[in-house]
Amino acid sequence: MYVNNNGSCAAALNCTSPTPESLFTELGNHLFPKNLIPPVANFSESLTITISITVVGILGVDEKAQTLTTFLWQVLEWKIPGLNWDEEECGTERVSVPREKLWVPDVHISEFMDENKSPQTPYVYLYNTGYVFDDKPIRVVSSCKLEIYNFPFDIQNCTLTFGSYLHFASEIQIFPGMTGEEILSESRGVMETNGEWELSDISVVHSKLELDVGSYSETQFQLILRRRPILYVVNLLVPSCFLIAVDLVSFLLPPQSVDRSSFKMTLILGYTVFLLIMNDLLPVTGERTPLINVFFSISLALMVASLLETVFITNIQFSSSQYNAVPHWLSVLVLRYLAVVMCMSPKRSNRVTVCLNPSYKDSTTNMSSITISGNQSILKDPHPVKAPTDPAAPPEPAVEELRKLSRDLIAIRLQVDKHFQGSKTAEEWQMIGTVIDRLLFCLYIVFIIVSFISIMSIWIWNNTYAA
Repeated sequence: MYVNNNGSCAAALNCTSPTPESLFTELGNHLFPKNLIPPVANFSESLTITISITVVGILGVDEKAQTLTTFLWQVLEWKIPGLNWDEEECGTERVSVPREKLWVPDVHISEFMDENKSPQTPYVYLYNTGYVFDDKPIRVVSSCKLEIYNFPFDIQNCTLTFGSYLHFASEIQIFPGMTGEEILSESRGVMETNGEWELSDISVVHSKLELDVGSYSETQFQLILRRRPILYVVNLLVPSCFLIAVDLVSFLLPPQSVDRSSFKMTLILGYTVFLLIMNDLLPVTGERTPLINVFFSISLALMVASLLETVFITNIQFSSSQYNAVPHWLSVLVLRYLAVVMCMSPKRSNRVTVCLNPSYKDSTTNMSSITISGNQSILKDPHPVKAPTDPAAPPEPAVEELRKLSRDLIAIRLQVDKHFQGSKTAEEWQMIGTVIDRLLFCLYIVFIIVSFISIMSIWIWNNTYAA
């Protein structure tokens, strides 16, 4: 034992032989009894500790609990002032000593959320230069603010903050022992897990936590994690896109067909069962609704709208003749504007003209001419058939037949007017249904294109960031 010029106590170990017994005897005499004393010369000095970690495995991310579970190798290194021994004299450069024989700093992780269930290491390395090398495994369950808006193409930034729980910055200073690039390279070399998450980057920042009672020295390790999306793409997005494509192709079926509505109901049922089965793969919480949930909701909404539109069109095809006339505003909106946007021109009714002309003319009667046109009107000869001037004379058979024929033609005209009026209303309703069918078909195509471009853009951006 000797004293430096600055007044600090220091111990130079003198081994009697290069054996472990001789070295531990010296350590027991000069070092182990002082395991309650911090390794500083005086209280005005601060102990400098360097820390480095190695990420051995990413065990899991819990979106609901907002926690990250990792397995780390934590390495702490500090120096005991004045402690040294000669390597040749004592026979070794370093020796492992029980942890409880030395003063060990109370370094903890601020984001720690659960107890450390990793195996305990009872020893630390002590070097002949006075440096203490404390290497131990840690299973860390830490809090992490997860952003799952881009799920399953999300990238998470989780921070592990190491610092002393009790000692202020004036007593213990904690600095990083390795750069972020060195930690990332070493972590990728020893990474044991190859699961859902990939370690993309690590950054190291030295900071201070300022409180009213004082400041604490801290070192932050920011872990950049990227989710491997292939599992969710294959199990969620691809089947969903297939079902949407099948529903899109179903628009090629005749809209008046009952099989079309049954087919769409089967698709909706299958899609609902699919979402229930795959519900465990979806994130359950988050500040914002994930895009994939929005995608599924819109897909289901489009399927339901497609089914309702099919029921509407089918009802029009079979019952449109019983409807009232189409409201003027609906006719203008759909047939005049939407039909033009959908590149559809409204069908025009065909005109039917029936002319009844006599094959010969009687000298005493003028034959009637009745014309039924597209306007459903009957034109009669302005000269009516003249009755015989002689009231006593019996009517001629030809005149009586013509009168009977005139009454029949008037009845036919009324029926034709009623038929054409109903046909025109039914035709307008059917045209409205056809335009709406085309509109939903175009919306389906736009939705699929936008969704595909969005998913591919996010995926490409995610891979570019990781690279």
